[in-house]
Amino acid sequence: MRLLIVEDEKRLALSLARGLTAEGFAVDLVHDGTSGLHRAGEGTYDLVVLDIMLPGMNGYAVCAALRAAGNEVPILMLTAKDGEYGEAEGLDTGADDYLTKPFSYVVLLARVRALLRRRGTGYRLVGRG
Repeated sequence: MRLLIVEDEKRLALSLARGLTAEGFAVDLVHDGTSGLHRAGEGTYDLVVLDIMLPGMNGYAVCAALRAAGNEVPILMLTAKDGEYGEAEGLDTGADDYLTKPFSYVVLLARVRALLRRRGTGYRLVGRG
């Protein structure tokens, strides 16, 4: 499974990448919205973890552009914006899930697995249960 993390907080992005790699995922990182849109648009990812407040292009715009282009990759938005309006906007622009910072890594991982299962990518839990 190949994941793209679009997150401008480099320490957080690296921490997520290390954790997800340890879980067996192949992970690519970018740190701005424009690069995130370009990479996600290549169509080679099983899931995108997308921050909202990004330099260049915010996560809402990246998500909306991907959906407008017909890209159906699952998108999990991460954000420090914890209000209900921010969450509604994220979901309305096409995100599949929304998680506010600070978040539990265990919950993030469970949401990643759930999104991959819903997509039918063949992702299976191994050794868990």
